[in-house]
Amino acid sequence: MEKKVIKTDADYSAALATIERLMDQDPEPGTAEANNLELFALLVQDYESKRFPTSIPDPLTAIRFRMEQQNLSPRDLVPYIGSRSKVSEVLSGKRPLTLTMIRAIHSGLGVPAKVLLRDRGSDFTEEDNNIQWDRFPIRELVKRGWIAAKATDVGDRAQELMQRFFAPIGIPNLVAARYLKREHIRSARTMDRYALATWSARILIRASERPSPEFKPGTVNLEFMREVARLSWSAMGPLLAREFLEAHGIELIIEPHLPRTFLDGAAMMSDAGRPVIGLTLRHDRLDNFWFVLLHELGHVSKHLAGGIESFFDDLDTSSLNDRKEREADQLAGEALIPASEWAKSPAKSLPSPEAAEHLAKELNIHPAIVAGRIRYERRNFRILHQVVGLGEVRRLFPETRWS
Repeated sequence: MEKKVIKTDADYSAALATIERLMDQDPEPGTAEANNLELFALLVQDYESKRFPTSIPDPLTAIRFRMEQQNLSPRDLVPYIGSRSKVSEVLSGKRPLTLTMIRAIHSGLGVPAKVLLRDRGSDFTEEDNNIQWDRFPIRELVKRGWIAAKATDVGDRAQELMQRFFAPIGIPNLVAARYLKREHIRSARTMDRYALATWSARILIRASERPSPEFKPGTVNLEFMREVARLSWSAMGPLLAREFLEAHGIELIIEPHLPRTFLDGAAMMSDAGRPVIGLTLRHDRLDNFWFVLLHELGHVSKHLAGGIESFFDDLDTSSLNDRKEREADQLAGEALIPASEWAKSPAKSLPSPEAAEHLAKELNIHPAIVAGRIRYERRNFRILHQVVGLGEVRRLFPETRWS
């Protein structure tokens, strides 16, 4: 069916049939079919609101009715929605349904797709209508090749260009509004939210292009993180880590930060239910790479399933006032160098390359990690600079454009 404004009951019936067909295909987020599904859902919603605004129940009413019919508790919705906290937020109206949730509820509980898809409109807020498209860093995106356009055309085509940019991961206005509201940012400096939204989308767009196995919740724990840390022994360790994570359904994307974002890394959850870690390599050092990676894995382990879908970290900033950031720091530190090993190591009191190499050999990790810990503990970042792997990370990712 051609995508057009629905004007008649015949158009409406055809659109519903198209939605049902697309739902049966279970399209992957970011594909043309998934985008068509969202577009048809919005067209249907618009028609329903004008034609019979009260005849179709809202999604939450329909879900609660089905729970009552089948004697289901909120816990019974976890397989369809993802976690007990997400179930609570959905049922209280604090979290909109994602397409992944909608597909699961439609398939598992038999709630009609046309009812569930009405909730997609709840992502459109007044702020969506107030997006200032010219505030996105479009000239920088053209420079980096993220957008195909001439620099001279940018001024008059801001909305068109940015909508084209966001389109691979959903309806452009919805995506832009969603990513402008990122929830958890660790930084002492004010980040440009338009630049941050753009970088976030770029990471998720690249992740959507890379097929990975299904992620199993609970996979990332302390031992898993230590296994990742032990890959650092190799000069190719960052590449080995990326392969290891992808094999477990976690995407690792390297993308330089945009101006006025001050980012080291981020942990996000895609609509497909896969964790995505983005690293900027703002500091091109091995010790920094491994700590940032393990910090973001700490968020995957402890926080991504807890109702927050994204964390953005400037790790030059202290975590003292943020419990979740402290937890991620502590888990990363324990995975890299266990507290018990640090306490008895000469490296704790002797800031020398030999001490760093001795402990690294015992733990089967790269000496740069130990050197970074020594520098951090002593708050002296001028020592051991020859051990921290300066300039040893970006060169491993030649496909990334470094400015």
